[in-house]
Amino acid sequence: MMVASAAVKLRVRSLSRRYEGVTALDDVTLTIPEGRTALLGPNGAGKSTLLKCVLGLVRPTAGDIEVLGIDPRRDPLGVRARIGYMPEDDAHLPDLTAVELCAYGAELAGLPPREAIDRAHAALFYVGLDDKRYMPVQGYSTGLRQRTKLAAAIVHDPELLFLDEPTNGLDPASREEMLSLIADLRARRGCSVVLSTHLLADVERVCDHVVVLNAGKVVADAPLREVLGLGDGRYLVRVKPVAERFEGFERALRDLGCESDPSPDARGEWIVRPSSPDDPSPIWEAALRADVQVRHLAQRKASLDEAFLRLLA
Repeated sequence: MMVASAAVKLRVRSLSRRYEGVTALDDVTLTIPEGRTALLGPNGAGKSTLLKCVLGLVRPTAGDIEVLGIDPRRDPLGVRARIGYMPEDDAHLPDLTAVELCAYGAELAGLPPREAIDRAHAALFYVGLDDKRYMPVQGYSTGLRQRTKLAAAIVHDPELLFLDEPTNGLDPASREEMLSLIADLRARRGCSVVLSTHLLADVERVCDHVVVLNAGKVVADAPLREVLGLGDGRYLVRVKPVAERFEGFERALRDLGCESDPSPDARGEWIVRPSSPDDPSPIWEAALRADVQVRHLAQRKASLDEAFLRLLA
């Protein structure tokens, strides 16, 4: 999918990264638009290597990267001043309070000390840590440490934010609060987000674009709605529950080349796959032959789990 240049936050062209005997990234080309993008892939797919290349921490073997129009190889500090990064692992310094940690991060991004302190207080208030900001981070729970990392990542108001497994290890309530913060970033702070995660339910909740890597290659780079549209040609059919006509409906479907579940459930719902995935007319014909009333017919969309597994196949 082509994205207008003004809307592109990250552009990668023919990117490769090779280590001794291992190709971590293999001719990767992708675009990250404004909004919230998920970066998905199994372990070893190349997600971490891609992030390190984008952040300027690892030099690619070949290819080009533009982050907000800047090449991180030529101006890594310029890139880091305009992006935020929340790592998966804890990254706090011993004995620092949350406000000290965030202020230190703001100064590293180029802010003067007084402004860094002000921004630290504002970021911690945003993530809900205003009443605990003077406590040492090392004594925090997992949920509080994750919030502190998010505050440190947004303290300098970045244009693009990279989140690496931000809900990892959180209980359901803390996970819901973190997802709400991520969903709010675009509207409240004007920040685009790249979310690297293995929790597909989180992606369906907060993302509108998906990039999938597998074995160092891009296997999907599209809006989430298009990825979820990668169904398997099956239709959800709901008929009026008249049990004595179900057998005739099933027989008519079979005669017309359709595959279907052996029997409908109590509500008269069937999952039917016609011989041509884009042509449901045999279903209508079978209903006419069996004299059943169709109350609902729609192509079944894949869940993100199903679409993800299909893309990796």
